[in-house]
Amino acid sequence: MLPQLTILAPGLLGASVARAVRARHVAQRIVIWSRRAETRLALTGQPWCDAVADTPEAAVTGSSLVVIASPVDHIVPLIRQIASHLPTGAIVTDVGSVKEEITRLGTAALGAHAHFVGAHPMAGSEKTGWEHGTAELFQGRTCFVTPLTNTAPAATASVLKFWGDLGANTTVVEPARHDEIVAHISHLPQVLASTLCAFLAQRDPAWCDFAGGGLRDTTRIAGSDPQLWRTILEQNRTEVLGAIQHYQAELNRFEKALVAEDYSALVEQLQRGQDYRRALRPIS
Repeated sequence: MLPQLTILAPGLLGASVARAVRARHVAQRIVIWSRRAETRLALTGQPWCDAVADTPEAAVTGSSLVVIASPVDHIVPLIRQIASHLPTGAIVTDVGSVKEEITRLGTAALGAHAHFVGAHPMAGSEKTGWEHGTAELFQGRTCFVTPLTNTAPAATASVLKFWGDLGANTTVVEPARHDEIVAHISHLPQVLASTLCAFLAQRDPAWCDFAGGGLRDTTRIAGSDPQLWRTILEQNRTEVLGAIQHYQAELNRFEKALVAEDYSALVEQLQRGQDYRRALRPIS
């Protein structure tokens, strides 16, 4: 067990980390810090939280592992803020869905004093806030771990073990490769769901009452926080633009086949889609 774990800025993911750590006996003591005073007050006394600190600096004192669960644009500033207060050899990880810049700048901010090993659990919900956290959120989900080539192997191994202990299936990828992957399998689906709803919002409002399971399933993630996604799309702009352009080419092929009444081409495209959907790994 870790003697002490610190979680900074817990929303859905951070609270789920704390709950899973408590349920699986991964750490003896869990310390939390939240930016808002009212949230710190609400977290005080939660059964999965041993202490609530008033500052990030106080929260990391004595912790061998720190998990930063803030929006992606706050991760590096928090790393810089806590750097000089970390115990020597401490490990800092995160849950951010963009990795290249965060990993590079986070590693530089800690220098030789401590270690940054980026992580991104592919788990979440359209819901936000620590109140929605669950101990089972990471069970069977992929968690990317994104060390640099000069990251200490022992630090990487510790982060891999941590996420594995929470039930995740870990995989190691380079930060830039991670950003390319998630631009296609996570960020593009968010863009499609949100823009589909934005498009339909311009049609007859009464159509909302007629929607079946297909539209609801396809657009569930459109209910996610727009400001949260604004920061993600801003930080992974280049890769997301590439994914959008490739998808537009696929949609254009579909449109051309439909215009030309080339239904064999449509079926071939639909079949490729069905095959890919069936190949998705089930989530336990």
